[in-house]
Amino acid sequence: MPRPFPLRRLPREALEGLGARCLATGAVRPRLRSTAAVCTTLSALAATSLIAAPSVAEPFSPRPCELRRTAVHHSEGLDTWNAAYPRPARALAAVMVFLSFPDSRPLTTPAELAADHFPATTRFFQRASYGAFTLRPHPLRNWIRMPRPSTAYDIRRDWSAEHRGAYLHDALAAADPHVDFSRYDIVYFVADPDAPGVDSDATKVVNLSSPLRADGADVRRVVTVFENHPPDRLVLAHETGHVFDLPDLYHRPADGRGDWDTFVGDWDLMGSQFGLAPDLFGWHKWKMGWLRPRQVTCVRGSGPTRLTLEPLGAGPGVVVAGTAGAPSFGLGRGTKLAVVRTGTDSALAFEARGPVGNDAAACRAGVLVYRVRGGTRSGGGPVEVIDAHPHTEACWEDSVYPPLADAPVGLGESFTVPGDGVRVEVEGRTGSGAWTVKITPG
Repeated sequence: MPRPFPLRRLPREALEGLGARCLATGAVRPRLRSTAAVCTTLSALAATSLIAAPSVAEPFSPRPCELRRTAVHHSEGLDTWNAAYPRPARALAAVMVFLSFPDSRPLTTPAELAADHFPATTRFFQRASYGAFTLRPHPLRNWIRMPRPSTAYDIRRDWSAEHRGAYLHDALAAADPHVDFSRYDIVYFVADPDAPGVDSDATKVVNLSSPLRADGADVRRVVTVFENHPPDRLVLAHETGHVFDLPDLYHRPADGRGDWDTFVGDWDLMGSQFGLAPDLFGWHKWKMGWLRPRQVTCVRGSGPTRLTLEPLGAGPGVVVAGTAGAPSFGLGRGTKLAVVRTGTDSALAFEARGPVGNDAAACRAGVLVYRVRGGTRSGGGPVEVIDAHPHTEACWEDSVYPPLADAPVGLGESFTVPGDGVRVEVEGRTGSGAWTVKITPG
């Protein structure tokens, strides 16, 4: 059955509390490996005054505009890395386990389902990281049969702890004879999309407050995939972002009705995988370690600071159109992100966005402004895009949230951030396609 509102699909909740459940495998192992019987609790979480001095722009050393990581789920603070999550600063291996059920004969093959997500997911992260990170998938070739019918697990978006725990228990036990989990950083359990009990709106990441043990390795989180064939666009990249401690940036209405995309619109994958400009925010790239210190500029003081911002999506192997129409090849080492600290737990970020790299379908080009809060949990609005054109909207037929589709400050425009008094002026563009900007703290 087709989903309603095909142009404005709802993003999915990524994390969910599962309660405590004692998991113990009962499967017979043909190899000398086993999944230890464990009792585990499945996490119930689904992530100053400005100095009046001459204005300076400098790399973060020490980093005065870093927000501190807090205890909230998927905190946007980045002074330290949460070691409970793998940091995507190197190649990581992911296993894809394909699960069938006794009440349904699969109509697709594991190879077809793997191709739904790869190499697209790997390419997204390679572009977002400027080549610093590669996600290497290792899909199994055959179906792994679950012991119970698909309808027995009551699979749905807001899944009960009991049923999800049973699903994970059975999946891990069924897969363990075929998978050496110690070889992999990420685990994807991919369900047969045509099984009658599979709900395509239930894809999400399960965090384990106490890790499972399999093959001598900790399994701290699992991505449970229940997508249709073909799947939602970039859905696996979104869920994988949670594996790297990135928060949900959409707003889920309390009654399930209303618009989900009011916080960031099209402008980050963690807001919507359907966005026209889904590249990760510069703040997230800084958090991941993909931006070098010299590529992040802290704007301090009360006077104006001029700087040049490279397009966020520009990097090795990416062609950027210059102002004269001549392409510039291989931008990626200059300043990508400017930050103004606005409080002990808040900052404003400035970055150049346009139809480059992962943002090839971007509706508008310019300097995007957004507010970051390190103490706001995943799903609560830790990032909010500031609309430089609050009385207009754009790309209504394709944007997930047209009021923010034209949010960037355009060439020749100026904008003062409401409530903070920080002013940004986009003065011009260089021949290589970079943006010249003046930022004046309030």
